[in-house]
Amino acid sequence: MKFRRRQVEEIHINLTPMIDCLLFILVFLLLSTSFNQMSRMNLTLPDAQGVPPKHYDQKIEVTVDATGHYAVNGQSLEGKDTVDLNTAIKQISHDRRDLMFIIAADAKAAHQDVIRVMDVAGQLGFVNVNISTKVPTRGY
Repeated sequence: MKFRRRQVEEIHINLTPMIDCLLFILVFLLLSTSFNQMSRMNLTLPDAQGVPPKHYDQKIEVTVDATGHYAVNGQSLEGKDTVDLNTAIKQISHDRRDLMFIIAADAKAAHQDVIRVMDVAGQLGFVNVNISTKVPTRGY
């Protein structure tokens, strides 16, 4: 009796479905990832002893009082929110981002109110941001 030998089939691994899945995962990750670029504001902080004030022809000065109300170049704003502040600064700046931006905050103003002004300045793209201080009085 003659038996037939079994033929061993060669094993083929099809990599196409695996590559398709990996490409799908890669595309999904690229689409779902947010690429945020952290922006930084350049701040010119004066020394504690005080710096002689500089006079600028054109500037934007935002004043924050102790209660958190804002005034932009001497004009008081009705609300305390970011939208009002953003609108007022846009109207005064006329889309010029190279103007000197000065923040003058009361010593008793809340930190959040000052940060809100800095945030609006950064969102609008101002690069010359200064925080105003006063020279301490000496009791001689």
